Amino acid sequence: MRAGARNLITDVAGLYVGNVADPVLRSGVSVLVGDAPFTAAVHVMGGAPGTRETDLLAPDKLVQTVDAIVLSGGSAFGLDACSGVTDALAALGRGFAVGAARVPIVPGAILFDLLNGGDKAWGRNPYAGMGRAALEQAGTGFTIGTAGAGYGAATGVLKGGLGSASAVLGNGVTVGALVAVNALGSVTLGDGPHFWAAPWELGAEFGGLGLPAAFDAGAEPAPRKRMGEATTIAIVATDAALTQAQAQRMAIAAHDGMARAIVPSHTPMDGDLVFAISTGARALADPVADPFLLGHAAACVLARAIARGVYEARAMPGDLQPSWAKRFGDTGA
Repeated sequence: MRAGARNLITDVAGLYVGNVADPVLRSGVSVLVGDAPFTAAVHVMGGAPGTRETDLLAPDKLVQTVDAIVLSGGSAFGLDACSGVTDALAALGRGFAVGAARVPIVPGAILFDLLNGGDKAWGRNPYAGMGRAALEQAGTGFTIGTAGAGYGAATGVLKGGLGSASAVLGNGVTVGALVAVNALGSVTLGDGPHFWAAPWELGAEFGGLGLPAAFDAGAEPAPRKRMGEATTIAIVATDAALTQAQAQRMAIAAHDGMARAIVPSHTPMDGDLVFAISTGARALADPVADPFLLGHAAACVLARAIARGVYEARAMPGDLQPSWAKRFGDTGA
């Protein structure tokens, strides 16, 4: 397993990401879109999710592919970003065919960033416009860290952020992840700079610090946010051809990566969820071994993406939490 050329989810060919953020609002939106509709599924393990159009992603439902997926700040207000993306895709003639009508299918998930110091006194919900703008920005290259849906994110200790990573497997299949990290838990161990995800790091993509010599395995963390203020929302993607049921299994396995990178994760106060998508470009060579490997790869890639999102976050005036770089410096010393 090696990182893809960009080390972004867009190493899965045919996928594009667009980010938009408002520095006054201290919030943003990320949109994942493809050249064509893609198979999608979802699995929710947090106790406080905020979602749109996720029920239709169950394998027994009529619609088997979607047109885009949205990750957004703004709590429940941010779900309106999906409306902006839906309207923009409809204008392009994209969507699920019902006779002559086209209905874009745009699931989404939100995180809570309403108490991060930004000006939330908007007169009109801004998220539909931000969703449309993010779609217009979609491309293969995009910024991580303080960007998109992770722009105003926070963790239990440090600034959160938008993360992404990819892996190319020995069989040629590509797996990628995109994640907005706004967790109640911590991505670093104790008071130090070391990332929980360090065992799965490729190269020095989030500092190359490894794990500390020792840590307190019996520590009992206390919640640093209130109910409903935290979540980590993610997308894992592959070019392997998967059914919706197989994609759902990949989403379930990917949650292992969240648990590796954030401690604690999947709490009653988090809305942790993972979307899984397949572009279907590569047939499975082995219907047993390949899905097994994809689940493992998705977990590894998501753990790396989470760490990268926090590692790449940048300090800004008015921050309520320090960025990793601000607290620990470029070397993590």
